[in-house]
Amino acid sequence: MEPSRTGPFPFTPINRRPKLTWPNGARVAFWLIPNIEVFPLNEPVPGGTGVAPDIINWAPRDYGARIGIYRMMEVMEKYGVRGTVALNSEVCDDYPEIIEDAMALNWEFMGHNHSNSRYLHTMGKDEGRELVLSTFDRIEKATGVRPKGWLSSGLQENWHTLDDLIEAGATYVADWINDDQPYLMDLGGKSIASIPYSGEINDIPQVLRGGHTADAFADMAKRQFDTLYREGAESGRVMAMALHPFITGVPHRISAFDSALEYITSHDDVWLATGSEIIDHYLNSGSTF
Repeated sequence: MEPSRTGPFPFTPINRRPKLTWPNGARVAFWLIPNIEVFPLNEPVPGGTGVAPDIINWAPRDYGARIGIYRMMEVMEKYGVRGTVALNSEVCDDYPEIIEDAMALNWEFMGHNHSNSRYLHTMGKDEGRELVLSTFDRIEKATGVRPKGWLSSGLQENWHTLDDLIEAGATYVADWINDDQPYLMDLGGKSIASIPYSGEINDIPQVLRGGHTADAFADMAKRQFDTLYREGAESGRVMAMALHPFITGVPHRISAFDSALEYITSHDDVWLATGSEIIDHYLNSGSTF
């Protein structure tokens, strides 16, 4: 992608699109994204003290890998919600047991950089390409399936990331949080789909940075769902819920997470999907834009 004023897609307002339908007449395609990440102790934690070791910021994140993710798995399995994991590829080496358990639940994996301590927008063309391709290769080696999706650490790309993702075999990217429906990006005659992710129904900005309570965050998720469910009666919508085990997986927040999933899954006409299921259906729907 060449540097440009706008993204590699047309401005298409929601009221000027073909109707989008989901399987079995669902109003909302709901996907849940556990961000399973690694923060090397010998590197600064982003947003932390800026030095290593940064134990006060590193240790809670390690708690998420040791304990928090397993609480989340239990709640998600209870409601039949499969995860689409935003996976740092170094998790395959540092926390292989998590990969094993997520695979047993038939979760999907999408690429999410090597670690969450290094961001693509600080890298040049060659370094960024190597990161993208090697992330896909490492996850494929660990899981036996090449990822179809991608979420950049910090949702940060460089000008070449989309081209690199297409080269790696990705069909969708979650970085562009500017829509409630998928859409196509055109990269010189090659394409990749953008899938709705969320910077709002996301426990990093709301809980960690915003200081909202677990109950307030669960209420946000329910209100988000209510609006998308109403709008989805006219044309299908996507709801993303982005979570981090070191935040949502702690003891005093897990019941609020349970409450949110209970509410969402209690409704008819909700498609509990993974990222690739949503995009595969969209690409085959005849309603792409």
